[in-house]
Amino acid sequence: MKAVLCGYYGMGNGGDEALLATLLQMLPPTVEPLVLSGNPEETSQRYGVTALARKHPGSIMAALRQADVLIWGGGSLLQDTTSLQNPLYYTGLMILAQWLGLKTIAWGQGIGPLRHRLSRALGCYALNRCQAVSVRDSRSLAWLTRWGVTALQAADPVWALTPALAPDLADLPNPRVAVALRPHPWLTRPRLEQLTQALASFQDLTQAAILLVPFQPSQDLAIAEQIQTYLTGPSQICSLADPRQLKGLFQGVRMTIGMRFHALIMAAATGGRSFALSYDPKVLALLEDVKLPGFDLDPHNAQGVHRWPTSVEALTQAWWQVYSQGSPLAAVEIQTQLERARLHQQMLYNLLA
Repeated sequence: MKAVLCGYYGMGNGGDEALLATLLQMLPPTVEPLVLSGNPEETSQRYGVTALARKHPGSIMAALRQADVLIWGGGSLLQDTTSLQNPLYYTGLMILAQWLGLKTIAWGQGIGPLRHRLSRALGCYALNRCQAVSVRDSRSLAWLTRWGVTALQAADPVWALTPALAPDLADLPNPRVAVALRPHPWLTRPRLEQLTQALASFQDLTQAAILLVPFQPSQDLAIAEQIQTYLTGPSQICSLADPRQLKGLFQGVRMTIGMRFHALIMAAATGGRSFALSYDPKVLALLEDVKLPGFDLDPHNAQGVHRWPTSVEALTQAWWQVYSQGSPLAAVEIQTQLERARLHQQMLYNLLA
């Protein structure tokens, strides 16, 4: 069976690459994947698969005509907060595959927010015509319920990604704290200054080495470099293209402070303490699902339980409390999330094996 895999692959985002690596890990061995990628050569070399340019209409049409199934694989792909381009591209591809007679699967999806009527209409049309749909949180399932779509809810697939040995961190002494930030309109200059000062203070308090991890270097590296200039203790910036190594990296840290959704999952899955800085409903959903501590960057959250602290000291103390007294997820909880993530694999086997 030939399967075309589409997602935000080959675009230099560690979270989306982790979803692709997990999807490839979960496919039945009888399925031959072809990946639509922003960097086909890199994707092919990294994963040992055939890859095509994700926005080359002629190649995509030829691939679909030879395929049996299209798998729309993972992440916050059906949302229009950044632009209308995402839902137009992905639902258009799904609908085209359906018109050509392919089976279509929406796998490990995060649905919403959807503010435009066109996004909602296309999403409802495409997903109602899928042979199988799985989502990673209850908010996504709520969208599908409103649309009358039957779907499986399971944990994010990256919980089940098998980690690989990461580069040696011997030059960065223990204990280590990983930091994974990203630019966002809510991470204003004053808040970034507050975060930077709090990290410097936190490092003085803990004597921990700071490992700055840009999940999408084209976006995150500048923030990491800016923060590093203010740290007086040991620190290192670590950019890893292989998502399996990226997950393995978190096995070597005591605690993670993260905005990046999959940084928090990787840290929790590998037994580390985690503290979330939420910029998106998917991060808040993760906080609620596995009871992670964290703060919400949303300036409209003035009364909520995760409301942002007003001082450097409050931020530092919140991190210190997790660092000194907090506990990683219990082994039984990690196993529960792993088993829930594997439900996405069972769905694939039920339809494709």
